[in-house]
Amino acid sequence: MPKAATKKEQFDFQTEVKQLLQLMIHSLYSNRDIFLRELISNASDAADKLRFEAVKKTDLLKDDPELRIEIEFDKKAGTLTIRDNGIGMSREEAIEHLGTIAKSGTKSFIESLSGDQKKDSQMIGQFGVGFYASFMVADLVEVLTRRADLKSSEGVCWSSKGDGAFTVEAIDRPQRGTEIVLHLKKDAHEYLDNHKLRGIVHQYSDHIAIPIQMPKLPDYDDKGKEKSVEGFETVNSAKALWARSRSDITDEEYKEFYKHVSHDFADPLAWSHNRVEGTQEYTSLLYIPSRAPFDLYDQDRKSGLKLYIQRVFIMDNADILPSYLRFVKGVIDSQDLPLNVSREILQDNQLVNKIKSASVKKVLSMLSKMAKDQPDEYSKFWQQFGQVLKEGPGEDADNKDSIAKLLRFSSTQTDNEAQTISLEDYVARMKDGQKHIYYVTADTFPAAKNSPHLEFFRKKGIEVLLLTDRVDEWLVAHLNEFDGKTLQSVAKGKLDDLDQFSDKEEKKAQEKAAKDFEAVMKHVKEALGEKVKEVRLSHRLADSPACVVADDDAMSMHLQRMMAAAGQKMPMGMGAPVLELNPEHRLVAQLKDEQDDTRFNDWAELLFEQAMLAEGGQLSDPAAFVKRVNKYL
Repeated sequence: MPKAATKKEQFDFQTEVKQLLQLMIHSLYSNRDIFLRELISNASDAADKLRFEAVKKTDLLKDDPELRIEIEFDKKAGTLTIRDNGIGMSREEAIEHLGTIAKSGTKSFIESLSGDQKKDSQMIGQFGVGFYASFMVADLVEVLTRRADLKSSEGVCWSSKGDGAFTVEAIDRPQRGTEIVLHLKKDAHEYLDNHKLRGIVHQYSDHIAIPIQMPKLPDYDDKGKEKSVEGFETVNSAKALWARSRSDITDEEYKEFYKHVSHDFADPLAWSHNRVEGTQEYTSLLYIPSRAPFDLYDQDRKSGLKLYIQRVFIMDNADILPSYLRFVKGVIDSQDLPLNVSREILQDNQLVNKIKSASVKKVLSMLSKMAKDQPDEYSKFWQQFGQVLKEGPGEDADNKDSIAKLLRFSSTQTDNEAQTISLEDYVARMKDGQKHIYYVTADTFPAAKNSPHLEFFRKKGIEVLLLTDRVDEWLVAHLNEFDGKTLQSVAKGKLDDLDQFSDKEEKKAQEKAAKDFEAVMKHVKEALGEKVKEVRLSHRLADSPACVVADDDAMSMHLQRMMAAAGQKMPMGMGAPVLELNPEHRLVAQLKDEQDDTRFNDWAELLFEQAMLAEGGQLSDPAAFVKRVNKYL
């Protein structure tokens, strides 16, 4: 080994790690026991990875084939040691894995922490801290490790007091795997107790699929005198939880296994454990989390499922579920796939495709049952993951109808955006003769609620869905109908079907206005020129003088703004909007009598500009608008 690699070197933690460590050291968590769960979980992952690599390199396991995790303590030294004979780490991996957090969005996540200990601790639970939980109980952490495929002379000693820096030194380490030595703080010496440690293992880690071994408990002679007993014994069930019968697993065990596979600190909302037998055999254990991870909307984020084949770990984040279900956590264990399966094979494998299809249906069924039987729990789910589920109709045509039943929206009959209804609710209370499910898109709930496009609908008591999530434009582009009713934007097209909701007097008034204002509409179009595609009288306005709308086959004004904000050019033909005027409004009525062309043109401009502002658009010349307003005020 080169001499430069043998000396002890000091490194600084990544800035985000320093901030996390400060939160850890100051005990944000009320329950410090979880540090042991996190370290055992990491050790289990290391064993899984070794078992996977040994499929191709069988000699990796040859010298020590029985995978295990050992926990022991030294009361005199005040140390607690967690040891595994898993894959281990090289020098470079120790620096990378223990000194940095390789998650996109980490910086923005750290910046979002408020300083409120209770809220921040919950958020950090979403982030998943793993190894850094050690510093809740230790003021010095030493990691002795060697990667399984390296020589004993390439061992590594990583050490840190959690003070912003760590050291790395080359050591001779005959055994593979990782040993973490925690030099416990004085107030953490409770973890130097055999019974205490066993209790934590039983509570949090009994499901771990490899043996967790601890020193045997002392024996006693006939007189009650303690006799020391040499050796270790297994203290967990050491059987893969998903391989056990559902009747033998308690809810607490299911919850703790979820925390193991997800590194989340909160209980899941629901889970589904299924064993499929017959022509194809596999087991799935799928969880719905109770809160969204901080990187849920990261484009590079993959599904949270672990893939096993014949209980041999194959890969994390297996692409079993589509992107819109990326929040689901859990395990798939197949008996039929080859052990050398790759991500490429997963993309186009008949057996995998069947597992994918069945797993998607299982998740959607789980959510449907929750929505029906536990509406309050489903409401919590929707607040956390609703926007992601809305991606579904565009990604999964086969399950579009099932997804549509799970969607929730605010409407003109809800008091705030937290109150939502289903499409089934909407259809059940549609007006007689109503052919469409009406909706409006906007940037915010107040903007949607107060849109001038809703005036006629509000007047006639017709419910309109208020869509304010960025994903909603994508949703309605792919979800065209529900239960035989087409979805229709109130801000697109002429909405001729609304005539059925007008009485005879209203229809007569509309016909008269069309004749009376024919010349005015032509004059307004001439005044505005290419700024508008068309000027026409409106059937959708009741109180406002004007609104802008898009044609039926055109991109909505809201989507055009979103694309512009993202720096995307408009497709050809997506130009000027249609201006609709309300003939019953005084500002429009006075245009009939206006003889001065300059004043007429100014009023036409003002009506168009205020309609654009009401729609949430931007004016090309705000200063000219202000000047016109001041002139006529």
